[in-house]
Amino acid sequence: MLTRSIVRVVGFCARRPWSVILVALVLAVATAFHTVRDYAINANIDDLMSPHLDWRQREIAYHKEFPLSLQLILVVVDGPTPEKTDAAAQALAQDLSKHTDLFRSITVQGGDEFFRKNALLYVPPDRLAGMTGQLTRAGPLIGALASDPSLRGLVQALSFALMGVQQQEIPLDAMAHTLEQASVPIEQVMANQTPNFSWKALLAGGTVEPAQLRRFIAVVPYLNSGELEPAARGIAAIRASTASLKLADVDGARVRITGPAPIADEELASANEGVVLNGIITGLIVIAILWLALRSVRLVFAVCITLFVGLVITASLGLLMFGALNPISIAFAVLFLGLGADFAIQFTVRYRAERHASGDLEGALAQSADRVGAPLTLAAGAAAAGFLSFLPTPYSGLAQLGSIAGAGMVVAFLASLTLLPALLAVMPPPAEPRSLRLPALAPVDNWLKRHRYWIIGITAAVSIAGLPALAKLQFDFDPLHLRKANDESVATIRELSKDPSNAVNAAQVLDLSPEEAEKLAKRLAELPEVGQVRTIDSFVPADQERKLEIVRKAAAALRSALDRSVKPAPSDAENVAALHNGATLLRQTAGDTKGPGADAARRLADALTKLADSDEAHRKAVQDAFVVPLKLDLVDLRAGLAAAPVTRANLPDWLTENWVASGNRARVEIVPKGDTNDDQVMRQFARAVLKAAPTATGQGISTFEWGDTIVYSFKEAAAVALVSIALLLWIVLRRFGDVLLTLIPLIVAAIVTLEICGLTGFALNYANIIALPVLLGVGVAFKIYYILAWRRGQTDFLQSALTRAVFFSALLTATAFGSLWLSAHPGTSSMGKLLALSLACTLTSAVLFQPALMGEPRKKAGAPPPDPHAA
Repeated sequence: MLTRSIVRVVGFCARRPWSVILVALVLAVATAFHTVRDYAINANIDDLMSPHLDWRQREIAYHKEFPLSLQLILVVVDGPTPEKTDAAAQALAQDLSKHTDLFRSITVQGGDEFFRKNALLYVPPDRLAGMTGQLTRAGPLIGALASDPSLRGLVQALSFALMGVQQQEIPLDAMAHTLEQASVPIEQVMANQTPNFSWKALLAGGTVEPAQLRRFIAVVPYLNSGELEPAARGIAAIRASTASLKLADVDGARVRITGPAPIADEELASANEGVVLNGIITGLIVIAILWLALRSVRLVFAVCITLFVGLVITASLGLLMFGALNPISIAFAVLFLGLGADFAIQFTVRYRAERHASGDLEGALAQSADRVGAPLTLAAGAAAAGFLSFLPTPYSGLAQLGSIAGAGMVVAFLASLTLLPALLAVMPPPAEPRSLRLPALAPVDNWLKRHRYWIIGITAAVSIAGLPALAKLQFDFDPLHLRKANDESVATIRELSKDPSNAVNAAQVLDLSPEEAEKLAKRLAELPEVGQVRTIDSFVPADQERKLEIVRKAAAALRSALDRSVKPAPSDAENVAALHNGATLLRQTAGDTKGPGADAARRLADALTKLADSDEAHRKAVQDAFVVPLKLDLVDLRAGLAAAPVTRANLPDWLTENWVASGNRARVEIVPKGDTNDDQVMRQFARAVLKAAPTATGQGISTFEWGDTIVYSFKEAAAVALVSIALLLWIVLRRFGDVLLTLIPLIVAAIVTLEICGLTGFALNYANIIALPVLLGVGVAFKIYYILAWRRGQTDFLQSALTRAVFFSALLTATAFGSLWLSAHPGTSSMGKLLALSLACTLTSAVLFQPALMGEPRKKAGAPPPDPHAA
């Protein structure tokens, strides 16, 4: 009944071709307009998982309370000195604050007025006492520099220090490092190099903490959801400000952009990189393959039109079903081209074989429908079942692709049996003078028949021997690993993740109150897998009374030095005189003694002399090298000595909003201990945190929840696909043995594909795992063609037109998948690689293993002799 119905539909389309073409044209135009008008992509990878999962609900609740976790642009400023880093970050933040139409807020983390004022309270008491003691002893030097920020004042401060040596209060060798550091910027200027001098580094013994050379600017943009890259305008403004301020030239700063918003934008940009060129190349290769398969311009044109119309309709259906495509479902176009073309090729190759046999176009179309109608219907149904198998799973991103691809299989099937025959009727291809069979492959067919048991045995042995490789199968579900490593946002976040204090891979817990959060933090801090725990109270300094007393004493001791009035700027001649005096004093202090202190004094004396004998421009450059950071440090020092008690109530609003959600629920941040790029370390951390705090979420938790969900989804989908395909085959074939003959080669192809992945270390990820349901769809289609041909009495498959159609269909599918392989996006590229591998395995299984497994066709009483042109 099914075959007769298909024959009647094809016959109607051949007799009323213009009506069918008109309907197809109207549908194509309407759906193309809808697709162009409403095309949208949801780049949020989090939405690839069902929102109904327990861990996703925790994640969604967290993002709702702290939306910056998704919207933030994080600007990373690195500089050669702490002073230049601060200056660059503050200048950039001030310039960006002018763009109120682009940014909601701009915050220099740790660099605002609050932290400048209270910075000393976050220093451990013993270290603070040492710092302030050193500053107090340097009071005369600070006073000289504060009252005369010039070369003259610098030399005067130097003379105060040397006076201590002359009075034998300190040894000259103790000043060796300071004198060496003072010489460097002078020598750099004299060599026409950019000097990088830091008073903070000088006081710290020449080195500073890496954190002092980096500042973070948290930028919250207005995202334009209607654009393909929602944060693009904000990112462009940041780059423009960086360029206009010439931060690299002025402060030697490097500015990089990362954060959730830029990473999502670069994800889309890399996914779309080279799409047009790859599309053109793929299209040309597809046309060439169709020509090799069909040998007729009219047939190739008819197939291309059929595919184009089907693709446009499928895209419109996908947008109607979901509103926006996700980074996975966008691959439906490649799957439609690879699998939808199979139906058209099967029909047209069968048409060529029948046209050679009968010579009549309408008769050939009817015979083609009779021969391939049932196989195409079953193949389309099985392919759709394979795609739709992800619908019951929580992997909603792949379920979306399955829905669109499943609908595409129906569209491709209908188009191949309606529009394609209509096009052939209005553009009659020439007659087929030659048979499509390949007699040259007859010896291979005979060899396969004679050795079928060997083929079955070797295939089984190889498959079984490779089973241990499945234990080595790797799963990599970290989203960062599927992005271009050289993208600025990804490279920067990977670098930041190496430092646990940046909390890139931290876990988060929302607790009932700040007090409850603090109790939970203490319990979590005891876990061996946890390196650090932070709450809002972590920003309330401990032991404040003792620290404030130390700061007050330092402030009292330094008040007179810092409050001096600034002298009028010296003339250049006065600076020259001061430089000569300083050089003379250094040589007198060094005398004829030996040692690192004396050597450093002579080195600085020589540098001062050369500077005095040079031009005014060099002296100004040296003065700026010392004075510009000096003024910044004096501002910070004055602010720090005015520190006041810090409580949770007087923390900055931006900080409180980042740690306390609505309803006074406080956030607990848990940082892992060890290498955060080690999957095993992170998995142990996630398990330990979830055991202690079952409501935990965050990057450190969700990465592994992702992986577990995807593995579960794959297992569930594989079971659903096999059961549904098996039921479909049973309904049509009505023989349990024939169902097994179809499924066993399919299962073997799937197992071998995974074994090769295990042996080669090719990891499964959230993108390339779609190759597995695709393997089921493609593989079962090929095997259905063979099993139904075999049931009709056909044999000698390699030399048949059927294998010709399967070969060119597979070649076309491989081309479509290869276009993904060439993608600049690592996730998409890995998808193409695994698709190509699975296709190679399933084609080998269909062409070699399945015929050997089937053996000779059954002898049916009264069956007509095989058609000599059968395929």
